Amino acid sequence: MAMETKSCQQLHIFFLPFMARGHSIPLTDIAKLFSSHGARCTIVTTPLNAPLFSKATQRGEIELVLIKFPSAEAGLPQDCESADLITTQDMLGKFVKATFLIEPHFEKILDEHRPHCLVADAFFTWATDVAAKFRIPRLYFHGTGFFALCASLSVMMYQPHSNLSSDSESFVIPNLPDEIKMTRSQLPVFPDESEFMKMLKASIEIEERSYGVIVNSFYELEPAYANHYRKVFGRKAWHIGPVSFCNKAIEDKAERGSIKSSTAEKHECLKWLDSKKPRSVVYVSFGSMVRFADSQLLEIATGLEASGQDFIWVVKKEKKEVEEWLPEGFEKRMDGKGLIIRDWAPQVLILEHEAIGAFVTHCGWNSILEAVSAGVPMITWPVFGEQFYNEKLVTEIHRIGVPVGSEKWAFSFVDVNAETEGRVRREAIEEAVTRIMVGDEAVETRSRVKELGENARRAVEEGGSSFLDLSALVGELNDLAFGGLVE
Repeated sequence: MAMETKSCQQLHIFFLPFMARGHSIPLTDIAKLFSSHGARCTIVTTPLNAPLFSKATQRGEIELVLIKFPSAEAGLPQDCESADLITTQDMLGKFVKATFLIEPHFEKILDEHRPHCLVADAFFTWATDVAAKFRIPRLYFHGTGFFALCASLSVMMYQPHSNLSSDSESFVIPNLPDEIKMTRSQLPVFPDESEFMKMLKASIEIEERSYGVIVNSFYELEPAYANHYRKVFGRKAWHIGPVSFCNKAIEDKAERGSIKSSTAEKHECLKWLDSKKPRSVVYVSFGSMVRFADSQLLEIATGLEASGQDFIWVVKKEKKEVEEWLPEGFEKRMDGKGLIIRDWAPQVLILEHEAIGAFVTHCGWNSILEAVSAGVPMITWPVFGEQFYNEKLVTEIHRIGVPVGSEKWAFSFVDVNAETEGRVRREAIEEAVTRIMVGDEAVETRSRVKELGENARRAVEEGGSSFLDLSALVGELNDLAFGGLVE
């Protein structure tokens, strides 16, 4: 019945991504997936973020509606429209404030366009009530997987870490299918009365009131937790990933997440990889937001050199004549053996290259899924957010990576690990790289992640678990739009 109504009326979905590449990239892929299932898809974003979506709009896969970002009203620089540009903790607070100031402007846009559904990032807690005003379903997008969603909900609800004697004392996360131990230092511990904790608690209630949750994952990766999230926590959820697979052409993968039009420098690293043996290169990248202190960058450089492995290293730092954070003579010694990339890199293409043998990652969910999809083992280095939970899925549940020893949640993603106590030492980096690249354990790890990668690809193909979940969701939204009312 839903497919019959769709032939004469087209489902129109609005997407509101959080203004950061790590959130915008997967939500763009999700919009493209819905478009491939016949929906009309519109992304709402700000003028300076619009170039991220230009390729999809040029092809007609999505439409774009611009909304003014209230930078000045929130006390930010005029051109600060992305969380990737935040350089201080004070700016972070102002940026969050700006996302709340958007609400009345977004409501006017909804009133003008009248879509049938709203898919909004979890950071926009007000979106559920706005959608309710227009009697349309609001779908939540967290940007992480089922395991982290279950673990974080359990920690929030049961507070198992509240009575520990020290930050280094471990506790078991209650009410999970597996025994997962963590320490308080790996969690963002805020007072109950803090604004951040109030927002977290409010988000749980708002998520429950939303129509459901879209998850960028596939059932075979975390079946026990997909079931747990739905049955134990009572969430309505659809797994539709890995969404990056919607980019099939080389150019689509190369352009993904880039705001530049030139392709020359994008492919320079790929040409460099072409000269390397299969599985001989370590790829090092910590996402779009993490910026390590110089002292930590020095440890990374020294550890990579000591490992003896070839590497590509993405560094979020402007190049200067004198790179004080690099060991003396490093670039000369590493000529031909190591490649440093500034700012952005075509990550999906790099991970898919046969020369890549391992990935040193901050455990952002996008990066983990892209590594799994490419069959690449990981060295886990969580920094903040849900990344310490993601590490457990990689290193303990699936055993497709090894931890580098990061143990302290960073309350700021600028100058991370500036303090001595939080710093990961060069010896630990060298040991982890050697462990993931050389020996029997490395072979077994590679075999496990390769199998998961094959499962990931099958999940998005016609008849696969993610394909079927997305098809079911589109059918349900069509029924709501053209055959019934929002529950």
